Amino acid sequence: MVSAARPPMFLLRSLFAAAVLLSALPAVAEELRVQAPQTLSGDAAAGFAPLLAPHAGKPLLINFWASWCEPCREEIPALAALQARGVRVLTVAVADREADAQRFLGGAGPGLPLAFDRDQKLSRALGVTLLPYSLVLDARHRVVARVEGALDWSDASVIATLNRLMQ
Repeated sequence: MVSAARPPMFLLRSLFAAAVLLSALPAVAEELRVQAPQTLSGDAAAGFAPLLAPHAGKPLLINFWASWCEPCREEIPALAALQARGVRVLTVAVADREADAQRFLGGAGPGLPLAFDRDQKLSRALGVTLLPYSLVLDARHRVVARVEGALDWSDASVIATLNRLMQ
């Protein structure tokens, strides 16, 4: 039984976590799936506009994650390493408490920019059903690759592909 003292978001987070866990088999992504450039539209474009504005004209790797998602937690240090190598990374905490996300990211991924998608509007607009979930945007902020599940961002072939896509 859910106590009256818990916020209503508790139930939503629990349901989202269950959906993520059920759809996360296997939890590790096979590849960075390159695609023809696709412009964000509709709710996704509207929701991302304020997040993308500071990165105008720059390619960007966007990673959706949550502090309660173990595969997400495992890949954050590699994303921080990419950022240190000059790759622009934006992390988006999904259905997470701000304090939990900030605390975790402060220790595991210092320096990574953090946005919040507490109500899951952005993730739903993109059809995200699995965490972690990543998008690679070119300099015109078109989606040129995506990853469903965790990826070894330190793998040489992943880095080579990422560098090519983000030129």
